[in-house]
Amino acid sequence: MAESWIQESGGGVVLSLHVAPRAKRTEVAGLHGAALKVRLAAPPVDDRANRELLRFVAGRLGVPNSAVDLVSGQTSREKRVAVAGVTADHAACWLR
Repeated sequence: MAESWIQESGGGVVLSLHVAPRAKRTEVAGLHGAALKVRLAAPPVDDRANRELLRFVAGRLGVPNSAVDLVSGQTSREKRVAVAGVTADHAACWLR
């Protein structure tokens, strides 16, 4: 399965995500260009949206929160998130 928003990396994957904070609920909302769009039920204040994103990704993929790391995009809507211990196929299946 070759999704443009997923890249295999070492023992896991790196996800390209476009986030929309202050949504009604946290959910996957389809594609946004070459990134997966995720709506977040958290404001972009005091790192709350980033923490919500990492928690959401870990929960959807069934990995511990410690396996998910924000690689880039700390203050941007365009983010790259590394997830250890999953394959691209697993991530694509659970994040649709």
